[in-house]
Amino acid sequence: MAQSVFFFGNGSAEGTRDMINVLGGKGANLAEMTNLGVPVPAGFTIACAECNEYLNTGKYSDKLRAEVEGNVARLEEATGKKMGDPRNPLLVSVRSGAAVSMPGMMETILNLGLNDRTAIGLAEQSKDARFAYDSYRRFIQMYSDVVLGVSAHDFEHLLKAKRMTAGAESDADLGENELRNLVEEYKALVRNRSSSEFPRDPVVQLWGAIEAVWRSWMLKKAKDYRRVHGISEDLGTAVSVVSMVFGNLGEDSGTGGAFTRKPSPGGRNVYAE
Repeated sequence: MAQSVFFFGNGSAEGTRDMINVLGGKGANLAEMTNLGVPVPAGFTIACAECNEYLNTGKYSDKLRAEVEGNVARLEEATGKKMGDPRNPLLVSVRSGAAVSMPGMMETILNLGLNDRTAIGLAEQSKDARFAYDSYRRFIQMYSDVVLGVSAHDFEHLLKAKRMTAGAESDADLGENELRNLVEEYKALVRNRSSSEFPRDPVVQLWGAIEAVWRSWMLKKAKDYRRVHGISEDLGTAVSVVSMVFGNLGEDSGTGGAFTRKPSPGGRNVYAE
């Protein structure tokens, strides 16, 4: 039977840039960079065809579940971390990536794998409890908005209120205790809006995120983008599950993007921001 999940990490990958129609642009290039020796965080990519299967049938196969479980185990081995382990938790991002770039049109979820126990583990591991609970509250908001249908604006109202009561000018000025309290307020909001608890099991979180990324292929903004740019509806999106690196870990951490050509006006030089 055809392979549906492709691993990359520790200097080798099961895909290449030539597999863009299988792995999507992001998945194919993550594989290519890994094979080139670029220090890409380990992960795996679920093929675009599985998105179409899910959208057509409303479910995924036992074969795919088994492949994903096997690759999670490989990811745990490659990183030395384990999903749900309170002492050394594996956290991942779950990202879309079609064969044709559609920037900002589909969903992404970061910090997946956090719960009350793994947040404590992340705090101990990083020696920075503020960072851990900042990551946890970000995850709850992003996951709840994308997967559970709880509006991000509702979380922003709570965040704004917390800044006001704490006398904080920005999110970065909130301390550990404020962020711990915010996590509890976020979980209560989910409970009230969805009539269920925020999922604690990382496996449940993972499959909720994968399905949400698949569904995002059919978001109105994504469909409109494809129509305007002449992109086929049949491509589907791949899903890349990648071990987390953190832009909010400290003053020496950050996030950004780099380009092989300056986007505007297009000079032949590397550009980053």
